[in-house]
Amino acid sequence: MPATLLEPQAVSQTTHPARNIRRTVLPNGLLVLTESMPHMRSVSMGAWIASGSRDEPAAENGLSHFVEHMVFKGTATRSAQDIAREVDSIGGNLDAFTGKESVCFNIKVLDENMPPALDVLSDLVLHPKFSTADLEREQGVILEEIKMDEDNPDYLVHETFTQNFWKNHPLGRPILGTVKTVSSFDQQTVFDHHRRRFTPENMVFSAAGHLHHEEFLSLVAEKFGSLLPAGSPAVAQETAPTTTAHITLKKKRSLEQVQMCLGVPAPPINHPDRFAIYLLNSMLGGGMSSRLFESIRENEGLAYSIYSELSPFRDAGSLSVYAGMSLDKTDRVLDLTLVELRRLKQETVSDAELKRAKDQMKSNIVLGLESSSSRMSNLARQQMYFGRFFSVDDIVSEIDRVTPAEVQRLANQLFQPGLIALTLLGNLGPMKIDRSRLVC
Repeated sequence: MPATLLEPQAVSQTTHPARNIRRTVLPNGLLVLTESMPHMRSVSMGAWIASGSRDEPAAENGLSHFVEHMVFKGTATRSAQDIAREVDSIGGNLDAFTGKESVCFNIKVLDENMPPALDVLSDLVLHPKFSTADLEREQGVILEEIKMDEDNPDYLVHETFTQNFWKNHPLGRPILGTVKTVSSFDQQTVFDHHRRRFTPENMVFSAAGHLHHEEFLSLVAEKFGSLLPAGSPAVAQETAPTTTAHITLKKKRSLEQVQMCLGVPAPPINHPDRFAIYLLNSMLGGGMSSRLFESIRENEGLAYSIYSELSPFRDAGSLSVYAGMSLDKTDRVLDLTLVELRRLKQETVSDAELKRAKDQMKSNIVLGLESSSSRMSNLARQQMYFGRFFSVDDIVSEIDRVTPAEVQRLANQLFQPGLIALTLLGNLGPMKIDRSRLVC
């Protein structure tokens, strides 16, 4: 490896001594992050593309996910079978996923197998073959995946809600794309996307586990140092999405249950109130002791599945409630959901309830960082969304600062009847819902 890959332009720094996090920018602009975990025997590493399905033009909806699939079909020097056999021979776990705002290709192996694992991972990320025969086969696979998801009522109600909530905005489009868009992709489209998005300035390479930063950096620089900057932004700047307080009743007679998704706009992922909002969500519907679970499932027996969830993005977000119930129980479930929203607005949560939510959240964070793969993901996400790293103590301190008054203030800001969106999916018959029903 030429010494110039790391000298003199590469900028390296210890970013968070408490977590032994190191950060280096290679001369070509690629950001490399590591967290050394000496007690581990594993190493997890991932190449993160800092753009996802929301960054696609409408005609290319689903292309990020399609390319994620295609890189596994072979490279200039490896077939798909070669990739699978090499990973299996070192006991590795190779995976990838596409989200609204990122794509990740990752592998987890024993520390002694880190060099061959990085060789395979870098090869499929940087040198995919994208043959026309593979492309046509994978189109068929993804079209079946789209059909499969459309047969899943839980997925379908969320997708219907999202498309209408972020109406006419890329954030509302499905990650998988549509039958029309996926069928239109050709080899040139795929190569162009790879050239635009898989660039040093649009990529973060993170790793965690039993590794030494300088040694690992040398391996990454050898594989990725020749990757050239794009010369122009990979993703065009866009305005933040606006939400639509829609009421959508979608009839599907084949379903035994009615699926409900009710939601409101929420702040973006880096908002100062984010910890209070996570705690509010936890108390509302985040577990078996939550208000919605106890009221609708335990006390009334109206639904098997009932929960709330936060979906924060870089410039927007949503807080939504999901439930699945029989048609004759739908009105009651909707009313009880609105009752719980109203209670959070009108009544200050007790110190005991807030403490339970805080303890649950802190426990989830600590337990969630016990593997090298979760640390690797945490590194990349904190870099992409915050540009800095938080220790567990940092986060616990922020959680402990949240007060009952803050939770009530946020409930009043979020749960405004004029902002509530609702989707019902199922054998709805003559059911009608108007905005007067959504008072909370």
